[in-house]
Amino acid sequence: MGFLTGKRALVVGVASDRSIAWGIAEAMAREGAEIAYTYQNDKLKERVEELAGQTGSRLVMPLDVAEDAQIDAVCDTLRREWAQVDVIVHSVAFAPREQLSGSYVDTVTRDGFRLAQDISSYSFVALAKAARPMLVPGSALLALSYLAAVRTIPNYNVMGPAKASLEANMRFMAADLGPSGIRVNCISAGPIKTLAAAGIGGMRIMLHYMEKTAPLRRCVTIEEVGNAAAFLCSDLAAGVTGQTLYVDAGYHVIGMSPE
Repeated sequence: MGFLTGKRALVVGVASDRSIAWGIAEAMAREGAEIAYTYQNDKLKERVEELAGQTGSRLVMPLDVAEDAQIDAVCDTLRREWAQVDVIVHSVAFAPREQLSGSYVDTVTRDGFRLAQDISSYSFVALAKAARPMLVPGSALLALSYLAAVRTIPNYNVMGPAKASLEANMRFMAADLGPSGIRVNCISAGPIKTLAAAGIGGMRIMLHYMEKTAPLRRCVTIEEVGNAAAFLCSDLAAGVTGQTLYVDAGYHVIGMSPE
């Protein structure tokens, strides 16, 4: 029996079998959780349905997190099917491609900044707000951050402030929901070659640099992030909330490469 047996988890953000969200869903399903999935658009529907089938899941719903009506529709479905939600995983981020390269000051725009914040940060609390009646003592919410929340990263630009906002959002949510026994955390994963990462210039160079510099001298995998997420959302981490857990082979502790 796995340590998530009896838990019901909504996983938002699966796009392919290389998604961090998929690594999380796999790990949670392995540990006994029942999973509900969402897909962003019709182009991804069949792919996500196929992946859901691999974990024995039948709940696959459309969700654009920029639309409150769609968030409400997902929660209405979960209320009918489950009544209670134990875990919500938010693995969603977006910024226009043109906002992710060149000079930060020259390229950032009001609309681009607003969109990155809305999709990458606000949508986390929007999900919590809509699902609040189904959350119970012991429920856990989890978002996916990145080192650019606290460090400058080339070609990440407007997404850096969005991730910083996400981590602050997580802390305020943890303080607000804690008295109800609901925990809220983030995982800051190291760079992984995913579909989302394909939009970031120089990703291959970044991965190579991490392999040379991180204390473990390698990159991390979606499976490793998934295992950490499963732990954080389980009763094994019942005393952990308001935290950002780095799953990056130790890269974030390095101030200067030994080379």
